[in-house]
Parts: sequence; structure tokens; C-alpha cells
Amino acid sequence: MSSDKQLHKDKDFSFEPVPLYARKSFWSMFFIMLGFTFFSASMSVGATMGNGLDLSEFIFSVLSGGIILAVYTGILGYIGCGTGLSFDLLARRSFGVAGSRLPSLLISLTQIGWFGVGVAMFAFPAAEVLRVNPLLLIAAGGFCMTASAYFGIRGMEIVSYVSVPLILVLGTYSMVTATHAGGGLTAVFARSVGGITVFNAIGMVVGSFVSGGTTTPNFTRFAKDNKTAVFTTVVAFLIGNSLMFAFGAVGGAFTGKDDIFYVMMAQGLLLPALVVLGANIWTTNDNALYSGGLSLSNITGIRKRPLVIVSGVIGTLASVYLYNNFVSWLSFLNATLPPIGAIIIFDYFGHPQHYETGAEANPGVHWGAVAGVVAGALTGNFLHAGIASINAMIVGCFCYLVYDKAAGR
Repeated sequence: MSSDKQLHKDKDFSFEPVPLYARKSFWSMFFIMLGFTFFSASMSVGATMGNGLDLSEFIFSVLSGGIILAVYTGILGYIGCGTGLSFDLLARRSFGVAGSRLPSLLISLTQIGWFGVGVAMFAFPAAEVLRVNPLLLIAAGGFCMTASAYFGIRGMEIVSYVSVPLILVLGTYSMVTATHAGGGLTAVFARSVGGITVFNAIGMVVGSFVSGGTTTPNFTRFAKDNKTAVFTTVVAFLIGNSLMFAFGAVGGAFTGKDDIFYVMMAQGLLLPALVVLGANIWTTNDNALYSGGLSLSNITGIRKRPLVIVSGVIGTLASVYLYNNFVSWLSFLNATLPPIGAIIIFDYFGHPQHYETGAEANPGVHWGAVAGVVAGALTGNFLHAGIASINAMIVGCFCYLVYDKAAGR
């Protein structure tokens, strides 16, 4: 084993499968995946839903959207563990080496963009309460989050071990407090102002994390077996992510606010609000930056760690601009990424020989996969019916399969 370790100087395995000696235990993966899905943005979406749905509508929407996310990410998690390959190395097999630069570029833009937005999401409200210059908190937050992403899966594991229990305890306390003060869940949701349809709410649940979920193989490639990879992924996206919506929705319906930080403040939970805000954003931001670094590695040929620093610096310096101007662009990208994951899934099961150990990726471009991403992105962003990400996946896979059949691949 020691000789194997000497052969793998890149502990992030940017350009090769994760070997068995580097695989993580069930509990490590459990906390990493939960930390990944524990995100303040999901709680804020939940608060918006709590202000627009009654209790039964909310439960149905969260469960329906959660199942869609869990199936999508669970399959990607299975593929990541079974092959030991990152999202970008999987894209090399399905898009071709040259073609994989397109999904890698889209992922890097999205994840680094969300990193910058997340840093500002923490800094502005925290600075308002602490009465300090938000730029100081942006610098401190960007440094800490970049540091944990730099140290790879181990750094994210440590942050998740600390943050996940804190978020669970404080989020549960906030929800129970609001439920008790409001006379029960039904009464709390009865305060709803309405205005959101169940179909739109399901789309909000799926859209809130489908872009991040596309990068699931980056983490499950470290799982020791497929059962661990699939179970921890499904639990994270079906139960963990649903808890974030519930925490935000109950407090949001009770207080009428749509930002979990201000919901908790309205409950008199100032310090817990700061802890939950920081921990929630940190556990997702380091994962986002980690994925962004891996994608840049695929584009540049440079290993991940130096690129994480570059990405973290860019995201931190641009965080204020990203926060004020980039959210609509990120929403565009959110509907652009799902076809990529769906195409990887279809290619994996349609051409398993491309993913076997020692198989060489096509150095060129799989034009059907590229066309699928473009067509899927256009559909997801401009077809205003149904669920955008699902529409994008269907059209993207259709284009991929038609080309695959025509080319006799």
C-alpha cells in the first residue's frame, strides 16, 4: 500500500481514478454529503415556499422534488464510486477529451460563481449584525473556505464533522420553536400568503441544487463501495436537503420572512443565526470550490490544488460583484448543467466499455453530447412549461441518443 501511495503524489487524483487505499468510510462520506446539501440558499428557498404553500402542498412539493434529485444524484454517485472517476474524467468518456472542456467550463463558472455569491451571502448580513466592514468578513470567509477546499476531501470532511451537527441542532430548535409558538405546523402554514403553485414549488426544489448535484461523482469516487455512495447521496439529497427546506419553511411561514438568517433573528436567535449562516455556507462553498478546481484541472492540465487557490482568490475578490450581478446568470447555468449529468448517465450504461479500467477516452469531440447540452440548455431556459431542469435533461438526452444511433457508436 505504501508503494501505491508513493505513485499517487496528487492526493486529489485530478487525472486518475481514486485507488482503493484512498477510499473513505461510510461515516466520512455521510457527513461530507450532508454538509454538501446543507446550504443556506436551500433554507431561503424553503422560507419562500413556506410563505406561498399550505402544509400538505409543501410536503408534497419537497418530497417530489427530493425524489427527483435523489434519483439523479444517486445514479451519478453510483457511477462515480464504481469508476473512481471525477465528474470531469467521466465527461472525457462521454464528451471526448476535447469536448469535455465544455462541461468543465460550465461547471467551473457555476461553482466558482456560487462560491463568490456564498461568501457575500455570509458577509453582508453578518457584518450588519456585528457592525464591521463586510470586506473584512469577505476576506476572512474566502480564506477559510478556500483553505478547506485546498486540503481536498479531508478538509471538507473535518468542516462537515463540526458543522453538520450544529446545523441540525440549531435548525431543529428554530423549527420546533416556531411550531410551538404558532400553534402547530398546520396553523403555521395557514399563515401562508399563497401565490406559489405545487408544480412551481417542485421546480424550485429541483432547481435549487441540481447544478451542484451534477458534481456528485467528485465526492462519491472516494466512497469505499457502491452501497455507501448511493445511500449517503440519496439520504443527503432526499432527507438532508429536505430538512433545509423544512427549517426555512416553518420559520418563514411563522415570521413572514424569506431569508433564514432574518427568520432566526426574528426568533431572538442572533448567535445561532450567525453560526447556522456561516456553517451552512461553508460546508457547501468548499465543495463548490473543490469541484471548480477539478474542472479547471481538466481544462488546463494543471493539478487541482493550485487552481483551488486561484479560484478562491477570484471568487473572493469578485464576491460583491457576483452577489449583485451574477445570480441571474447562475440561474441560467443551473438549467444548463442537468443535461450534462444525464448524458453521462446514458453514456455510462450505453457504453460501459468506455469506463473500464485502462480504457482510453476519445481525444476528440462527441458532437451528439455537445449538441445535447446546447439544445438542453436552450430548452431549460426558454421553455416556460414544466420543470426546467427535467425539460433540459429530456431534450439533451434525445439529441445525444439520436446522434449516437446515427453514428453507429
